[in-house]
Amino acid sequence: MENKRGNETKKTVWTALLSALALIFMHLDFPLPIFPSFLKVDLSDLPPLVASFFYGPGTGVLVELVKNLLHLFTTTTAGVGELGNFLVGAAFVAPAGIIYRRHRTKQGALRGLAVGTIFMTVAGGFANYFILIPFYSRLVPIEQLIAMSAAVIPAVHDTFTLVLYGVVPFNLLKGAIISLLTLQLYKRFGRIMRHEKEASQPPAP
Repeated sequence: MENKRGNETKKTVWTALLSALALIFMHLDFPLPIFPSFLKVDLSDLPPLVASFFYGPGTGVLVELVKNLLHLFTTTTAGVGELGNFLVGAAFVAPAGIIYRRHRTKQGALRGLAVGTIFMTVAGGFANYFILIPFYSRLVPIEQLIAMSAAVIPAVHDTFTLVLYGVVPFNLLKGAIISLLTLQLYKRFGRIMRHEKEASQPPAP
């Protein structure tokens, strides 16, 4: 009973730490020269993915939620950006965690990350088309957003092509970057977690 309570406490602590780390990463975004400047990469989905692999998809989604709730205190989008980030992030970590939970192997992790990237890309397309771009077009005219995008990606000439040729490839690349980093960090976190688990076990008789 005490061991179970201790494991739950460690899970809560790790969930809080990963949520805080995700929030920090969310503020450290940066543009890529091959995409419009308003499409910025951040690594805030990396900690939720680690949580999803360690404790299951529910915990990964919870880290995504806590990250965005905390980001509301500094929001500049009245919560719209946080909503979109949560939907896209949850679409990434949930499938990845579900697949890895069933197949706890390197191949299972790779398959989960690949499927998660696809789900994130689809969710990102819909979120941008129906939520994010309509919102940002109230701040910056849609014609200006399209012109900025066309200067980098000539095939862009309306909202649909902006999503198709800008947002979709961007999310595919972002998913690939985060997936590679997750595979590397998961090994390191795994050593720490295994050490803690062994340390929490009662001594052999």
